[in-house]
Amino acid sequence: MQFDSKRNYEDSKNKSGYLPREKATREVYDKVGFMSGLEVHQQLLTEEKLFCHCPSGIYNKDDDFDAELIRHMRPTLSELGEYDGTALMEFKTRKEIIYRINNENACTYEIDDTPPFPINREALGIALEISLLSKLNIVGEVHITRKQYLDGSIPAGFQRTAILGVEGELQLPHKKIRLIQLSIEEDACREISDIGHQRVYKTDRLGMPLIETVTYPDCATPDEVKEACDYIRFLNRSTGKVRTGIGAARQDVNVSCKGGTRVEIKGVAHTKWIPELTHNEMFRQWALLQIKKQLSKKIKDTASWKVNTVEVVSGTLQKKDLLPKSNKIVAINLPGFKGILSHFTQPGKMFANELSDRLKVIACLEKPNMIHSEEFDPMVDEATWDKIKIQLKAGNDDAQLIIWGNKADIPTAIETVEERCKMAFDGVPPETRKSLEDGTTIFERVLPGADRMYPDTDSAPIPLKNEYIEELSKNLPSDIVERYKQLKKWHVSEDTYTYIFSKNLFPLMERIINELNVSPRFLGNFLGHRLKFALGHYQPSGEFKFTMLYPLFKFLKDSGLREELAFRMIPELVQHPKMEFESILNAIKFKRYTMDEITDKIPTLIDKFAEGKWMISETDLINFVMGQLRNMALGNVDMKELSDAITGPRFFDE
Repeated sequence: MQFDSKRNYEDSKNKSGYLPREKATREVYDKVGFMSGLEVHQQLLTEEKLFCHCPSGIYNKDDDFDAELIRHMRPTLSELGEYDGTALMEFKTRKEIIYRINNENACTYEIDDTPPFPINREALGIALEISLLSKLNIVGEVHITRKQYLDGSIPAGFQRTAILGVEGELQLPHKKIRLIQLSIEEDACREISDIGHQRVYKTDRLGMPLIETVTYPDCATPDEVKEACDYIRFLNRSTGKVRTGIGAARQDVNVSCKGGTRVEIKGVAHTKWIPELTHNEMFRQWALLQIKKQLSKKIKDTASWKVNTVEVVSGTLQKKDLLPKSNKIVAINLPGFKGILSHFTQPGKMFANELSDRLKVIACLEKPNMIHSEEFDPMVDEATWDKIKIQLKAGNDDAQLIIWGNKADIPTAIETVEERCKMAFDGVPPETRKSLEDGTTIFERVLPGADRMYPDTDSAPIPLKNEYIEELSKNLPSDIVERYKQLKKWHVSEDTYTYIFSKNLFPLMERIINELNVSPRFLGNFLGHRLKFALGHYQPSGEFKFTMLYPLFKFLKDSGLREELAFRMIPELVQHPKMEFESILNAIKFKRYTMDEITDKIPTLIDKFAEGKWMISETDLINFVMGQLRNMALGNVDMKELSDAITGPRFFDE
């Protein structure tokens, strides 16, 4: 009788204590021992790249390039005579790395044929300003180091980076987050594709100035991680000297649970993904610890544990269409692993996915790359599995896989399966995982070792004089937490804060409020709701700049018009940024009216409402009249004054 994998999956999910994020409480996270920290990367707004004079921020289409460069990464021994684990993993993949290069934004430095130029001083100054804002202790001398990157994302195999500040803290609205350091570094290449043994990059992003803010694991819930990440991004943007848009800011999230280890979720594109990703990663680790407990009861001699394999004839499998490019099929026996392959790990995923993910990354077997004996919908019938089990000399407590691919990749695939299963005996392997929009993650690579950094002999140290740091300190923007408190005092709706901070609109708000006497509450609603909606739904015919909003409100003030008229004008201004304000008024068919001209229409509207009605509700009548007069009144008179005029003794008997 075949193993009931669906029931096993649900049972293991229940035993893991998994809860949807909306049902998880602080007590749940405390019990499991949730810990998380951040590495927030932010591109700086400079004209040139960090270590050469190529223009920064110029991107090309993926198929637009002037030359291609092909390289292969190979591991080398460190000074201690050791290989880095990440280097060995990448070497196993036998990847061919292709770089697509444009003359417009790349030079010989990008391809590691020229030593670095002196560091971009503009970028260094911006990074130091952000370090000061982050309450970090600034270093006395900048030392450029090399950080190994062996996935091919940097042609040199290392990234030049320098620590600028250490041991700081951020005062969030509800707690403090300690900072380990802030570094300035060069950005990596932009990945175009990664299929089989070929990985393709564009070098347009390579070398752009980037800062990395690293926190301690002080976040105790997934929502705190998002709050801390947003705060750091808002702080960076408050300078007005960082890039915005897709890819300009990226974050890596480190997560662990009680008994687990640090796992890095790499390249989270949107902060809104963070709560679900960190929640599921915590429970993934918790599930892996449950697997460890199960295996420890079943397998006593883990040191001698190993898989055994047999080659499978494709004709014995029903689903031949799964194996279109395969020239070898192998069955693998996993002693003592019955019930483990279908063990819950993440929503919609089981332990078998841990194996499949690594087969894709390390052995370069594109998915689908395996089937197993505990699938929900078996692709191999029970009789065929029985034959394979006999060939493998499998025991009753064993599990089986069938993998396929090119003959040259199969030995690596078998080794990868055995290696990952052995890791299950220890619980949670330290690794880097890639984030998915549904809140789950997949394996990306082995977590790099702590000794991946070493001095850059091509770059001289840069002393930082006190006078220079003091000068930078003079023009720093106010803290984000102080801006948060000011918005609270202004009674601005909290659902607008994220948009205001993400677009760095607070300084503009202050100026409009202080100089034009616009209501803060109204302005916050206008920016965080109406403006956001307009920019999301209308296509500008030219460049729309937020600085246009000050002249807009000044025009309304100087024209004696009410600020509410901006609600009607903003869609036209977004679509036609160069249109004059008077022309916008004509486009929306706005006419100027006095209060008397508006209220003179009230008796006629009252009569119209009353026609054919035996009884008149005063509330319905007032709402009808206000609705009919709204377009005339908006921008001309105060709506409350109009409402008071309608309900006054002139039109209603007291």
